[in-house]
Amino acid sequence: MANKDIVQETFPVLGMSCASCSARVEKTLNHQPGVRKAVVNYASAMATVEYDLQNCSPETLQQAVQAAGYDLLIKQDENMPDEVEQAHDKKYRALKFRTTWAIALSVPVMLIGMFFMDMPYANPVMWLLSTPIVFWQGRGFFASAWKQLKHGSANMDTLVANSTGIAYLFSLFNMLFPEFWLERGIHPHVYFEAASVIIAFILLGRLLEEKAKGNTSSAIRKLMGLQPKTVTVITGSSSERIVPIEQIRPGDIILVKPGERIAVDGIVTEGSSYVDESMLSGEPVAVAKQKDAKVFAGTINQKGSFRFSAEKVGTDTLLAKIIHMVQDAQGSKAPVQQLVDRIAAIFVPVIIGIAVLSFVAWILLDGQNGFTHGLLALVTVLIIACPCALGLATPTAIMVGIGKGAERGILIKDAESLEIAKKIDTVVLDKTGTVTEGKPVVGDWIQAAQAADTEDIFYSLEKLSEHPLAEAVVRHFRNARTVKIDNFESITGRGVRGEWNGKTYYAGNRKLLEEHRISISQSLCEGAARLTADAQTVIWFADHEKALAIAGITDRIKPTSIQAVSELQSAGIEVYMLTGDNEATAQEIARKAGILHYKAGVLPQEKAAFIGNLQKNGKKVAMVGDGINDSAALAQADLSIAMGGGSDIAMDVAKMTIISSDLTKIPEALKLSKLTVRTIRQNLFWAFIYNIIGVPVAAGVLYPVNGFLLNPMIAGAAMAFSSVSVVTNSLRLKRKKIEIAESPAIGNAAKPDNEVKPLTKKVMKKEFKVEGMMCNHCRMHVEKALNGMDGVHATVSLNPPVATVEFSEGEKTLDELQAAVSAEAGDYTLKE
Repeated sequence: MANKDIVQETFPVLGMSCASCSARVEKTLNHQPGVRKAVVNYASAMATVEYDLQNCSPETLQQAVQAAGYDLLIKQDENMPDEVEQAHDKKYRALKFRTTWAIALSVPVMLIGMFFMDMPYANPVMWLLSTPIVFWQGRGFFASAWKQLKHGSANMDTLVANSTGIAYLFSLFNMLFPEFWLERGIHPHVYFEAASVIIAFILLGRLLEEKAKGNTSSAIRKLMGLQPKTVTVITGSSSERIVPIEQIRPGDIILVKPGERIAVDGIVTEGSSYVDESMLSGEPVAVAKQKDAKVFAGTINQKGSFRFSAEKVGTDTLLAKIIHMVQDAQGSKAPVQQLVDRIAAIFVPVIIGIAVLSFVAWILLDGQNGFTHGLLALVTVLIIACPCALGLATPTAIMVGIGKGAERGILIKDAESLEIAKKIDTVVLDKTGTVTEGKPVVGDWIQAAQAADTEDIFYSLEKLSEHPLAEAVVRHFRNARTVKIDNFESITGRGVRGEWNGKTYYAGNRKLLEEHRISISQSLCEGAARLTADAQTVIWFADHEKALAIAGITDRIKPTSIQAVSELQSAGIEVYMLTGDNEATAQEIARKAGILHYKAGVLPQEKAAFIGNLQKNGKKVAMVGDGINDSAALAQADLSIAMGGGSDIAMDVAKMTIISSDLTKIPEALKLSKLTVRTIRQNLFWAFIYNIIGVPVAAGVLYPVNGFLLNPMIAGAAMAFSSVSVVTNSLRLKRKKIEIAESPAIGNAAKPDNEVKPLTKKVMKKEFKVEGMMCNHCRMHVEKALNGMDGVHATVSLNPPVATVEFSEGEKTLDELQAAVSAEAGDYTLKE
């Protein structure tokens, strides 16, 4: 049995500045009595701790983290996200202030050091300007280095503090006591500009990182904002009372007015309406709600009004569970390991060791001039090994990469997502609003016979309807003439009815016509079967005697979706489609888009689980979505991509946003990722090659050979050159092309036998009646037999019993089709 005293909680961590900090906090938490496991996520600044209540408490965890030099927020209330946001904003503003001043003061120091060294009082002026940079703007580096030293570790701050501190002190000594070097025949150079510019550059990199990291709590806060603060409760005497949502209890009767958000999960007890559940299902069509229908928190009521009984409240609602899943998925990711910090952990002690060793070696081996040469070598090693190029390697490439992405309509939230995108081998697409346009439109309009008033009457009738599909009809026939409809009536679950010029007209589903014994022509019946097979919803229009026309309502595939899918598959990336829609629609959309794998009827929590299963199988998964229902899956994925036309919450959770909602931007984003990561690695390579060559020369290895001892001034120039080379290499990224050709050919790589090709204009389509089918299993057998033929794609419906067959490689005869069905399916007969 599970131990009830073991709990898992997530706490925000304040004061972390690099990956080493998160490792320090994690180590501290894991060493506390009663803690089973602690994981600190540097990207989200959150600590997830599993601990025993008998031996540990949030207060003891907070005290331990505070003792390590950081802070832990342990108050778990609705104000916590605001406190975290305020702390982040305060840190960002302080960093921006320090960076701005550091750049402003370092520019004149750099200009004097490079071009005006001979001007009067050059050294004192540089000293006055560099002192506040080193000890005011750069104080954080020294404080962090001291903190790391106390815990026996080192990071990039240690290297910055050492090199800038020694360069500053060495320069100050040279300015105050130049005779010490002049007596020994050495010109006393100062390196105030090196110390100043290094701090300004590193602060700029930190500012960019802090800005890019963003605020991970905003998505959660917006999700929480979907729940109204107050609700209207019906008391025993049928009177209305507005109460805070916290007071709602299961069983309370709640009134929902037109346009209001539903507060908690429940069951309708009275009234009817349509509810927009797109935040949960992702589907654009509002859902009809009548007595005994379920309603969910956060969804939006349309024009009607109803009452419902509260069933699940507080943390039990579906919305609350989505919020919790987003939090869990964000917190479950491994801590971000900044490459430069990982390297610095080894690099820093090695450089300091080399500097000290060279100083000692000179004293021991050079007798008379040992101290002089040793001190010069020590300072030169620390200056030449300064992490300026290392500090610039990543942020400059990221700046150019993110800027180039923005030019192409790809918003990238942070550097981590660029690095991850390079590894993606699987892309999961939401259907509605991602593969498709996300709003119902009239795809086909078929009339039994041409009549002047048909469109006008149909338009006017649907204009009075509250059904969401009616909006698509109204938009399609917006240029039609409005006629006056009398005795209009909405028939629940069927459609609408009205009169014009004394004649009754109907618009709705087929059951509406059947109930009123309205005749349907063979041509319209066949047209409806074709539209249904094409995953379109059919609206019938009729007078009191016969059906006049049908409208097919569809959610169109975006023109660029097929191109994007083929581009991804050509690059060896698997593409999946998930949707809350029905099987038939999902299959047809997947077929048209050329997507090989799809799953229909998927709930929000199942999307995240599906991605989790792919990850367990070793896949690196990118999730592409646009709705609130996708937010948990987006947070779960290795790389999350939101469509710009979707919800703000999806964009907040996602690491990338495609502004135009054009799927062809995804292959571009993946290509941009590869180019940017390659540039970062090139930058780091050159930065290290420079150090590998420069450090031994600075230490004096060439002195015994040819008497060459590197001057600290030349070391400073070499350091500057390495920085310039890194920036120049990053700027080359601007000229790289990431655009995808407008009509890419589908790759020649071998594809599975069951691949469904996108529709083209050359595809021929015919319909055949099928005799002998009794159930859905019969239908499946016939469909499988027909699809087993080369160049054939078939969709078979049971009611009516029709096979819609498409020929992409030349038409097959009826005998050929019949032979395949008889051989593979059994005793079924096809007729034209």
